[in-house]
Amino acid sequence: MIKVGITGGIGSGKTIVCQIFKKLGVPVFDADSVAKNLLNTNSVIKDKLISVFGNNIYNNDGQLIKKELSKIIFKNKSALKKVNSIVHPVVNQEYIQWIKIHKDSKYTIKEAAILIETGTYKNLDIIISVIAPVNIRIKRIIKRDGVKKQDVINRMNNQINDEERIKKSDFVITNDEKELIIPQVLYIEKQILKNCI
Repeated sequence: MIKVGITGGIGSGKTIVCQIFKKLGVPVFDADSVAKNLLNTNSVIKDKLISVFGNNIYNNDGQLIKKELSKIIFKNKSALKKVNSIVHPVVNQEYIQWIKIHKDSKYTIKEAAILIETGTYKNLDIIISVIAPVNIRIKRIIKRDGVKKQDVINRMNNQINDEERIKKSDFVITNDEKELIIPQVLYIEKQILKNCI
């Protein structure tokens, strides 16, 4: 089985691309959703985060107060690294279990925003980056999350840029609202399937 990674900066459109792959019948592991879930459900992660950042990042029901954690990590790269070092090893264990379930698939996809930053791209066979102009990405995130422009820029500053992503990628999908996405996905799938033979 070929392990494919899909990555891209915030607002690039990774989710749309992965939805197209899902329609083609490809299993997709959404690492970011798994991480969000673990932040609320995994007691080891919760205890470690509370010991580092204090009780005020969780409410009385034990649910993460996203705004509180965001305030800390999006202005402090070392705090973000600390969160990633707590959460990502557990996400990776979940991925390893998930791969076993899908072992008969020709190829699978791992979708993650920080695939390259965490170094997990090295464990995958093919990397696809989804890129989009910064101004379009900012607009998308403001609309999606209802946040201020500066908040989006702060988040972007904690991720590597598209040039760095492209260097580590086998394929690039441009999601600039001009180029059609589906033909790009179909072309890449054709190339992946050639490797499956």
